Amino acid sequence: MFGCLFGLLRRIGCLILLIVAGFAAFQWLTWPDVAELAIRHPRTTAFIDDYRERHGPDAPFDWRWVAYDRIADNLKQAVLVGEDIDFFSHGGFAVDELKQAVQDTVLEGEPLRGASTISQQLVKNLWLSPSRNPWRKVKEALLTRQLERELSKHRILEIYLNVAEFAPGIYGAEAAALHRYRRSAAGLTPEQAAGLAACLPSPSSCGPDGGDSAHQARTERIQRRAQKADWIKREL
Repeated sequence: MFGCLFGLLRRIGCLILLIVAGFAAFQWLTWPDVAELAIRHPRTTAFIDDYRERHGPDAPFDWRWVAYDRIADNLKQAVLVGEDIDFFSHGGFAVDELKQAVQDTVLEGEPLRGASTISQQLVKNLWLSPSRNPWRKVKEALLTRQLERELSKHRILEIYLNVAEFAPGIYGAEAAALHRYRRSAAGLTPEQAAGLAACLPSPSSCGPDGGDSAHQARTERIQRRAQKADWIKREL
């Protein structure tokens, strides 16, 4: 009896080891080439692929790449104060920003904002699904560390601004600026930059003709923060 039980447990153990080994091999074979992004632009992203799969080939879609120095500093600053004000000083994760988000909610009555850094958001955009399973969070952390190690801060910000969704089917700063303001990303005013940055938490609320009341309130908050954080432009 004990011999049969031992044999069963051994077979179960071997099966578990095979599953773990297969999972590890799959992850190794499909792991993104993060270092390649230092010299090559991404050909697509996980979020773009998901959008096109869900909405079909005839859905509105525009994605245009523009070089870092062809994106207005006004937009870079607005995105940083809205999404990740400590971007240039952290290593991919911002504990202080999470604390500040909670403080803003408690003391100023602002909606609780996410505390994912731009690096984490970029990793999710490029390679991950919207699911929230535990392995996805582990993979996000590992890829974020790798991204920060392999790429400069300016390159991370350049890619992020070129792949982020600003409105349904509108990806990247250049497409967003053209659709919303009929001008290139290089010529955005501080007010226009704040309007685009305010779209990032909820692209579905932003269209060429404007946004909802929550978008307008966020635009005004970003403008106030940008005025107080003029020092960010020295980092750009």
